[in-house]
Amino acid sequence: MKTAQITKYSKEIKVVINDIPIPKISDTEILIKVKAAAVNPLDILNITGSVKLIQDYSMPLTLGNECSGIVEEVGNKVTNFKKGDFVYTRLPIKKIGAFAEYVAVDSQAVAKMPKDYPFDIAAAIPLAGLTAYQGIMEELKAKPNESILITGGSGSFGQIAVPIAKAFGLNVIVTGNERARDSIISAGADQYLDYRKEDYWDILSNVDYVIDTLGEKEFEHELSVLKKGGILLSLRNLPNGKFAEKIKLPFLKRKLFEQVGKKLDNAAALQGKEYRFMFVRSDGEQLKEITRIIEEKQIVPKLDSRKFNLFEIESALELVYKGHTNGKVIVYF
Repeated sequence: MKTAQITKYSKEIKVVINDIPIPKISDTEILIKVKAAAVNPLDILNITGSVKLIQDYSMPLTLGNECSGIVEEVGNKVTNFKKGDFVYTRLPIKKIGAFAEYVAVDSQAVAKMPKDYPFDIAAAIPLAGLTAYQGIMEELKAKPNESILITGGSGSFGQIAVPIAKAFGLNVIVTGNERARDSIISAGADQYLDYRKEDYWDILSNVDYVIDTLGEKEFEHELSVLKKGGILLSLRNLPNGKFAEKIKLPFLKRKLFEQVGKKLDNAAALQGKEYRFMFVRSDGEQLKEITRIIEEKQIVPKLDSRKFNLFEIESALELVYKGHTNGKVIVYF
Protein backbone atom coordinates (compact mmCIF):
# COMPACT_ATOMS: atom_id res chain seq x y z
CA MET A 1 0.00 0.00 0.00
CA LYS A 2 1.06 3.60 -0.55
CA THR A 3 1.91 5.73 2.50
CA ALA A 4 3.21 9.26 3.18
CA GLN A 5 6.18 8.98 5.53
CA ILE A 6 9.05 10.89 7.07
CA THR A 7 12.40 9.28 7.87
CA LYS A 8 13.52 11.86 10.43
CA TYR A 9 12.28 14.98 12.20
CA SER A 10 12.98 18.09 10.14
CA LYS A 11 12.07 21.77 9.91
CA GLU A 12 11.40 21.18 6.22
CA ILE A 13 8.07 19.83 4.98
CA LYS A 14 9.58 16.86 3.17
CA VAL A 15 7.53 13.67 2.79
CA VAL A 16 8.28 10.43 0.95
CA ILE A 17 5.63 8.23 -0.67
CA ASN A 18 6.56 4.64 0.13
CA ASP A 19 5.12 1.22 -0.60
CA ILE A 20 4.75 -0.90 2.54
CA PRO A 21 2.73 -4.05 3.33
CA ILE A 22 -0.91 -3.70 4.36
CA PRO A 23 -0.81 -3.95 8.17
CA LYS A 24 -1.85 -7.11 9.97
CA ILE A 25 -4.47 -6.53 12.64
CA SER A 26 -4.57 -7.84 16.20
CA ASP A 27 -7.63 -9.43 17.81
CA THR A 28 -8.86 -6.02 19.03
CA GLU A 29 -8.11 -4.00 15.89
CA ILE A 30 -9.93 -3.27 12.67
CA LEU A 31 -8.43 -2.64 9.24
CA ILE A 32 -9.81 0.49 7.57
CA LYS A 33 -9.56 1.21 3.86
CA VAL A 34 -8.95 4.95 4.03
CA LYS A 35 -11.21 7.13 1.85
CA ALA A 36 -10.27 10.58 3.19
CA ALA A 37 -7.79 11.98 5.70
CA ALA A 38 -7.63 15.48 7.14
CA VAL A 39 -4.45 17.54 7.35
CA ASN A 40 -3.89 19.40 10.63
CA PRO A 41 -1.32 21.70 12.27
CA LEU A 42 -0.57 18.66 14.46
CA ASP A 43 0.86 16.93 11.39
CA ILE A 44 3.38 19.78 11.05
CA LEU A 45 4.34 19.34 14.71
CA ASN A 46 4.83 15.62 14.08
CA ILE A 47 7.12 16.39 11.13
CA THR A 48 9.25 18.89 13.05
CA GLY A 49 9.43 16.80 16.21
CA SER A 50 7.88 19.61 18.23
CA VAL A 51 5.83 17.14 20.28
CA LYS A 52 8.48 14.43 20.66
CA LEU A 53 8.72 15.05 24.40
CA ILE A 54 5.08 13.99 24.56
CA GLN A 55 5.33 11.27 21.91
CA ASP A 56 8.63 10.38 20.25
CA TYR A 57 8.06 8.22 17.16
CA SER A 58 10.29 5.58 15.64
CA MET A 59 11.16 6.10 11.98
CA PRO A 60 10.03 5.82 9.27
CA LEU A 61 6.78 7.36 10.48
CA THR A 62 3.54 7.29 8.50
CA LEU A 63 1.89 10.66 9.06
CA GLY A 64 -1.77 11.54 9.56
CA ASN A 65 -3.94 11.79 12.68
CA GLU A 66 -7.56 11.48 11.53
CA CYS A 67 -9.40 9.76 8.71
CA SER A 68 -12.60 8.15 7.51
CA GLY A 69 -13.05 4.96 5.55
CA ILE A 70 -14.59 1.53 5.19
CA VAL A 71 -13.95 -1.42 7.49
CA GLU A 72 -12.06 -4.05 5.50
CA GLU A 73 -11.39 -6.60 8.23
CA VAL A 74 -12.14 -7.02 11.97
CA GLY A 75 -10.14 -8.75 14.70
CA ASN A 76 -11.42 -11.90 16.40
CA LYS A 77 -12.45 -10.03 19.56
CA VAL A 78 -14.13 -7.08 17.82
CA THR A 79 -17.93 -7.15 18.15
CA ASN A 80 -18.94 -3.54 17.54
CA PHE A 81 -17.89 -3.31 13.86
CA LYS A 82 -18.22 -5.44 10.76
CA LYS A 83 -16.78 -5.42 7.27
CA GLY A 84 -18.35 -2.66 5.17
CA ASP A 85 -19.09 -0.24 8.04
CA PHE A 86 -18.38 3.44 7.33
CA VAL A 87 -16.17 4.64 10.19
CA TYR A 88 -13.98 7.52 11.29
CA THR A 89 -11.29 8.00 13.91
CA ARG A 90 -8.72 10.15 15.62
CA LEU A 91 -5.92 7.58 15.62
CA PRO A 92 -4.21 6.72 18.93
CA ILE A 93 -1.28 9.06 19.58
CA LYS A 94 1.20 6.20 19.73
CA LYS A 95 0.00 4.71 16.44
CA ILE A 96 -0.84 7.42 13.92
CA GLY A 97 -0.75 6.83 10.16
CA ALA A 98 -3.87 8.16 8.41
CA PHE A 99 -1.96 9.17 5.27
CA ALA A 100 -2.05 5.63 3.92
CA GLU A 101 -4.34 3.47 1.83
CA TYR A 102 -5.06 1.27 4.85
CA VAL A 103 -4.73 1.74 8.59
CA ALA A 104 -4.97 -0.76 11.45
CA VAL A 105 -6.51 0.77 14.56
CA ASP A 106 -7.84 -0.46 17.89
CA SER A 107 -11.62 -0.68 17.68
CA GLN A 108 -11.94 1.37 20.88
CA ALA A 109 -10.62 4.41 18.99
CA VAL A 110 -13.21 4.22 16.21
CA ALA A 111 -16.85 5.21 15.73
CA LYS A 112 -19.34 4.87 12.90
CA MET A 113 -19.56 7.98 10.74
CA PRO A 114 -22.52 10.38 11.03
CA LYS A 115 -25.37 9.04 8.94
CA ASP A 116 -25.41 10.23 5.30
CA TYR A 117 -22.19 12.26 5.72
CA PRO A 118 -19.61 11.95 2.91
CA PHE A 119 -16.14 10.66 3.73
CA ASP A 120 -14.40 14.01 3.31
CA ILE A 121 -16.72 15.87 5.70
CA ALA A 122 -16.48 13.01 8.21
CA ALA A 123 -12.68 13.03 8.10
CA ALA A 124 -12.67 16.66 9.25
CA ILE A 125 -14.51 15.93 12.52
CA PRO A 126 -12.68 13.57 14.93
CA LEU A 127 -9.63 15.59 16.00
CA ALA A 128 -11.46 18.90 16.52
CA GLY A 129 -14.52 17.17 17.96
CA LEU A 130 -12.57 15.19 20.54
CA THR A 131 -10.43 18.22 21.43
CA ALA A 132 -13.58 20.24 22.14
CA TYR A 133 -15.29 17.39 24.00
CA GLN A 134 -12.32 16.53 26.20
CA GLY A 135 -11.49 20.16 26.82
CA ILE A 136 -15.01 21.16 27.85
CA MET A 137 -16.12 18.03 29.69
CA GLU A 138 -12.90 16.69 31.21
CA GLU A 139 -10.49 19.59 31.66
CA LEU A 140 -12.94 22.40 32.35
CA LYS A 141 -15.90 20.36 33.61
CA ALA A 142 -18.01 23.21 32.29
CA LYS A 143 -21.65 23.54 33.32
CA PRO A 144 -24.66 24.93 31.42
CA ASN A 145 -24.93 28.74 31.32
CA GLU A 146 -21.24 29.25 32.06
CA SER A 147 -19.21 31.33 29.60
CA ILE A 148 -16.33 30.20 27.42
CA LEU A 149 -14.05 32.25 25.16
CA ILE A 150 -12.33 30.51 22.24
CA THR A 151 -9.51 32.72 21.00
CA GLY A 152 -8.64 32.23 17.34
CA GLY A 153 -11.78 30.17 17.01
CA SER A 154 -12.62 31.04 13.41
CA GLY A 155 -10.86 28.02 11.89
CA SER A 156 -11.67 24.34 11.66
CA PHE A 157 -11.51 23.84 15.43
CA GLY A 158 -14.06 26.57 16.08
CA GLN A 159 -16.47 25.19 13.49
CA ILE A 160 -16.76 22.01 15.56
CA ALA A 161 -16.08 23.36 19.06
CA VAL A 162 -18.75 26.08 18.98
CA PRO A 163 -21.75 23.83 18.28
CA ILE A 164 -20.45 21.21 20.74
CA ALA A 165 -20.10 23.88 23.43
CA LYS A 166 -23.61 25.12 22.66
CA ALA A 167 -24.92 21.55 22.86
CA PHE A 168 -23.62 21.52 26.45
CA GLY A 169 -25.47 24.76 27.21
CA LEU A 170 -22.52 27.15 27.34
CA ASN A 171 -22.43 30.81 26.44
CA VAL A 172 -19.80 30.89 23.66
CA ILE A 173 -17.62 33.84 22.67
CA VAL A 174 -15.20 33.61 19.74
CA THR A 175 -12.42 35.80 18.39
CA GLY A 176 -11.35 35.43 14.78
CA ASN A 177 -11.25 36.97 11.33
CA GLU A 178 -14.10 38.84 9.69
CA ARG A 179 -14.63 36.39 6.84
CA ALA A 180 -15.55 33.58 9.27
CA ARG A 181 -18.03 35.65 11.29
CA ASP A 182 -21.20 34.43 9.58
CA SER A 183 -20.26 30.75 9.67
CA ILE A 184 -19.25 30.82 13.35
CA ILE A 185 -22.39 32.76 14.32
CA SER A 186 -24.43 30.23 12.32
CA ALA A 187 -22.66 27.47 14.27
CA GLY A 188 -24.11 28.97 17.46
CA ALA A 189 -21.62 31.52 18.84
CA ASP A 190 -23.31 34.06 21.13
CA GLN A 191 -20.68 36.73 20.49
CA TYR A 192 -18.05 37.12 17.80
CA LEU A 193 -15.17 39.61 17.97
CA ASP A 194 -13.09 40.51 14.91
CA TYR A 195 -9.49 40.53 16.16
CA ARG A 196 -8.50 43.16 13.59
CA LYS A 197 -11.08 45.66 14.85
CA GLU A 198 -11.68 44.74 18.49
CA ASP A 199 -9.40 43.95 21.42
CA TYR A 200 -11.31 41.31 23.35
CA TRP A 201 -9.40 42.10 26.57
CA ASP A 202 -10.89 45.60 26.54
CA ILE A 203 -14.41 44.26 26.04
CA LEU A 204 -14.68 41.06 28.06
CA SER A 205 -14.37 40.30 31.78
CA ASN A 206 -15.37 37.61 34.28
CA VAL A 207 -15.35 34.85 31.67
CA ASP A 208 -15.53 31.39 33.25
CA TYR A 209 -13.18 29.63 30.82
CA VAL A 210 -10.83 30.33 27.94
CA ILE A 211 -9.72 27.81 25.33
CA ASP A 212 -6.51 29.10 23.76
CA THR A 213 -5.61 28.17 20.17
CA LEU A 214 -3.09 30.99 19.66
CA GLY A 215 -0.27 30.25 22.11
CA GLU A 216 2.16 32.22 24.23
CA LYS A 217 1.61 35.68 22.72
CA GLU A 218 -2.01 35.76 23.93
CA PHE A 219 -1.46 34.37 27.43
CA GLU A 220 -1.64 37.62 29.42
CA HIS A 221 -4.68 38.88 27.50
CA GLU A 222 -6.50 35.58 27.90
CA LEU A 223 -5.74 35.45 31.60
CA SER A 224 -6.97 39.02 32.08
CA VAL A 225 -10.54 38.30 30.93
CA LEU A 226 -11.02 35.32 33.25
CA LYS A 227 -12.92 35.59 36.49
CA LYS A 228 -11.20 34.55 39.72
CA GLY A 229 -11.30 30.78 39.88
CA GLY A 230 -11.48 30.61 36.07
CA ILE A 231 -9.44 28.22 33.95
CA LEU A 232 -7.30 28.96 30.90
CA LEU A 233 -6.94 25.79 28.83
CA SER A 234 -4.30 25.97 26.11
CA LEU A 235 -3.98 23.84 22.99
CA ARG A 236 -0.90 25.75 21.78
CA ASN A 237 1.14 27.11 24.69
CA LEU A 238 3.60 25.22 26.91
CA PRO A 239 2.73 22.00 28.76
CA ASN A 240 3.00 21.94 32.55
CA GLY A 241 3.46 19.47 35.39
CA LYS A 242 -0.24 18.75 35.81
CA PHE A 243 -0.47 17.75 32.13
CA ALA A 244 2.61 15.51 32.42
CA GLU A 245 1.15 13.80 35.46
CA LYS A 246 -2.23 13.28 33.81
CA ILE A 247 -0.79 11.50 30.77
CA LYS A 248 1.63 9.53 33.00
CA LEU A 249 4.90 10.69 31.49
CA PRO A 250 8.12 9.29 33.02
CA PHE A 251 9.47 11.01 36.15
CA LEU A 252 12.18 13.04 34.40
CA LYS A 253 9.75 14.34 31.78
CA ARG A 254 7.28 15.26 34.52
CA LYS A 255 9.97 17.30 36.23
CA LEU A 256 10.95 18.94 32.94
CA PHE A 257 7.35 19.91 32.11
CA GLU A 258 6.85 21.11 35.67
CA GLN A 259 9.73 23.55 35.19
CA VAL A 260 8.64 24.53 31.66
CA GLY A 261 5.12 25.41 32.76
CA LYS A 262 6.01 26.92 36.13
CA LYS A 263 5.97 30.53 34.92
CA LEU A 264 2.47 30.11 33.43
CA ASP A 265 1.17 28.25 36.47
CA ASN A 266 2.49 30.94 38.82
CA ALA A 267 1.17 33.84 36.73
CA ALA A 268 -2.31 32.31 36.77
CA ALA A 269 -2.16 31.46 40.48
CA LEU A 270 -1.19 35.04 41.37
CA GLN A 271 -4.55 36.15 39.95
CA GLY A 272 -6.46 33.30 41.61
CA LYS A 273 -6.85 31.49 38.27
CA GLU A 274 -5.58 28.23 36.79
CA TYR A 275 -3.54 27.34 33.71
CA ARG A 276 -3.91 23.99 31.97
CA PHE A 277 -2.59 22.35 28.81
CA MET A 278 -4.09 19.43 26.89
CA PHE A 279 -3.24 17.09 24.04
CA VAL A 280 -6.21 15.30 22.51
CA ARG A 281 -6.37 11.50 22.67
CA SER A 282 -8.43 8.94 20.75
CA ASP A 283 -11.69 7.73 22.29
CA GLY A 284 -14.34 5.87 20.30
CA GLU A 285 -17.06 6.21 22.97
CA GLN A 286 -16.64 9.97 23.08
CA LEU A 287 -16.61 10.06 19.30
CA LYS A 288 -19.97 8.26 19.33
CA GLU A 289 -21.38 11.04 21.52
CA ILE A 290 -19.89 13.65 19.19
CA THR A 291 -21.53 11.82 16.27
CA ARG A 292 -24.89 12.13 18.01
CA ILE A 293 -24.40 15.90 18.41
CA ILE A 294 -23.17 16.23 14.82
CA GLU A 295 -26.27 14.45 13.50
CA GLU A 296 -28.70 16.26 15.78
CA LYS A 297 -27.32 19.74 15.04
CA GLN A 298 -26.42 18.93 11.41
CA ILE A 299 -22.91 20.28 11.92
CA VAL A 300 -20.95 20.45 8.66
CA PRO A 301 -17.35 21.64 8.96
CA LYS A 302 -16.13 23.74 6.07
CA LEU A 303 -13.60 22.13 3.74
CA ASP A 304 -10.92 23.91 1.78
CA SER A 305 -11.89 24.10 -1.89
CA ARG A 306 -8.56 22.65 -3.03
CA LYS A 307 -8.41 18.85 -3.29
CA PHE A 308 -5.29 16.73 -2.87
CA ASN A 309 -4.39 13.10 -3.44
CA LEU A 310 -1.68 11.21 -1.56
CA PHE A 311 1.00 12.13 -4.12
CA GLU A 312 0.22 15.82 -3.47
CA ILE A 313 0.56 15.53 0.31
CA GLU A 314 3.50 17.95 0.53
CA SER A 315 1.40 20.69 -1.09
CA ALA A 316 -1.44 20.00 1.35
CA LEU A 317 0.93 20.15 4.33
CA GLU A 318 2.53 23.37 3.05
CA LEU A 319 -0.92 24.93 2.73
CA VAL A 320 -1.74 24.11 6.35
CA TYR A 321 1.72 25.22 7.50
CA LYS A 322 1.31 28.64 5.89
CA GLY A 323 -2.21 28.98 7.25
CA HIS A 324 -3.79 30.18 4.00
CA THR A 325 -6.74 27.78 4.09
CA ASN A 326 -10.47 28.39 3.67
CA GLY A 327 -11.50 25.26 5.57
CA LYS A 328 -10.16 21.86 6.58
CA VAL A 329 -7.66 20.47 4.07
CA ILE A 330 -8.49 16.94 2.92
CA VAL A 331 -6.45 14.24 1.20
CA TYR A 332 -8.60 11.96 -0.96
CA PHE A 333 -7.89 8.28 -1.63
